[in-house]
Amino acid sequence: MRKSLLLSLLIVIATIITGCHSVDDNRIPYSEVHLTFHTVGDWNIYGVKGAAADHRSYIFTRTERIPADFPYTALDRTGYGGLLLVTDVIGELVAYDLACPYEARPNIRVTVPNGQLKAECPVCGSTYDIFTNYGKPSSGPAADKGYSLTRYSVVSGGATEYRVITR
Repeated sequence: MRKSLLLSLLIVIATIITGCHSVDDNRIPYSEVHLTFHTVGDWNIYGVKGAAADHRSYIFTRTERIPADFPYTALDRTGYGGLLLVTDVIGELVAYDLACPYEARPNIRVTVPNGQLKAECPVCGSTYDIFTNYGKPSSGPAADKGYSLTRYSVVSGGATEYRVITR
């Protein structure tokens, strides 16, 4: 009886301790994501080229349009803070929301400094491993809290779509 009481007490204590370190995986509010590259030509002009560590940002709001000459349509949505499309180290396409999950504001966006292999928040200083570790934080307050970048899907489209980034 004493052993079972002690075991029960240890389980309760372990649950309380581990519960204090829970991670909020939904830091970035839900936002529509749908960006279509209709043709191979669109992809060759506006997409990432497939070389490891290639990246490009897309922002389509009422006041911003990046890249400015991308053929956005009324149906396109670029998430909460915009989209970051990268080619990882093995050549696979990966898409993230540009919003820093620690700051969790649409106008606080990570950037990829020239020559760097990480995305960085200009406000909190957190860095994210976007090319080899799927947006996991590597330093800063986001790493302390365990806040990764929000990932989206990149799929090959159908007859009228070459590539589609979606939720």
